[in-house]
Amino acid sequence: MDVRPAGIHHVTAIASDPQANADFYLNALGMRMVKRTVNFDAPETYHLYYGDRAGNPGTIMTFFPWPDAPPGRIGAGQATTTTFSVPEGSLGWWAEHLAALDVEATRPAERGEEDVLTLRDPDGLVIELAASADHHDTDPWDGGAVPTEHAVRGIRAITLTEQDVEGTVEMLGEQLGFRLAGEEGGRLRFHTNDSGQGVGTIVDVLARPKAQRGLVAAGTVHHVAYRAPDGPVQAAWRQRLEEDGVGVTEIRDRCYFTSVYFREPGGVLLEIATDGPGFDYDEPLLELGRSLRLPPWLEPSREQIAARLPVLEIDQ
Repeated sequence: MDVRPAGIHHVTAIASDPQANADFYLNALGMRMVKRTVNFDAPETYHLYYGDRAGNPGTIMTFFPWPDAPPGRIGAGQATTTTFSVPEGSLGWWAEHLAALDVEATRPAERGEEDVLTLRDPDGLVIELAASADHHDTDPWDGGAVPTEHAVRGIRAITLTEQDVEGTVEMLGEQLGFRLAGEEGGRLRFHTNDSGQGVGTIVDVLARPKAQRGLVAAGTVHHVAYRAPDGPVQAAWRQRLEEDGVGVTEIRDRCYFTSVYFREPGGVLLEIATDGPGFDYDEPLLELGRSLRLPPWLEPSREQIAARLPVLEIDQ
């Protein structure tokens, strides 16, 4: 059975204020809130999901917003940058849009031919917008603050920063089936498919031997999830990792997908998530993200859980 991933499924990060987080991703980045739920393992905090109209795999950015979370430290052993695709020719519009919201954005000079804007969210998480002519089989959200012709199409890439890249490179190539596409300035680029085209198909490994180790807290990525099309492929992938001596969790039910977790040699937490059943599993597509949804095993505690959560006002 082919256990090569279909690309990135989602990226999950830590935030502090849930309202500030929602305002930024809905208004500054123009994404749709596709699910308002809780951290299944710690239901005293939200788990907020943003994506395209339906929350298609490869478009999803999620957050655990802990109001009292201390600032994290971005560094080695982390996914340090999440890059979103926007249509080719859109970066001028984005620069003006972000400036009007007092969001500072810069164009880094060290990225060669790639045209990107770099910015930070309210907690300091590093985000890039990359102009891309790639075809994206996604459905950009047209109900928010960003016109469809400029809207985020999905996650283009993630960057892993490592003090020692050898083990990470070996896992990406040998155990996860990624293809090394090139290297420039200590940045090794891997593709999850043969072309590097489409949503979530790029993983950059940045070699920074002298970088300080990162600290996962507000403003940092918690984990990166890769796509398995279904449960049997996920189970086969898990078995292969286990046979290779990788410490991998049991399969966990996340309602909208199932997951297994493991760490790559540099310390980044990775996940394998199934494409389905999807975010319309427990509410209609037109109503995604409008109300608090809980998994069946937490429904009996709904009143207590809701009472502990901060008020969150969403207009979409």
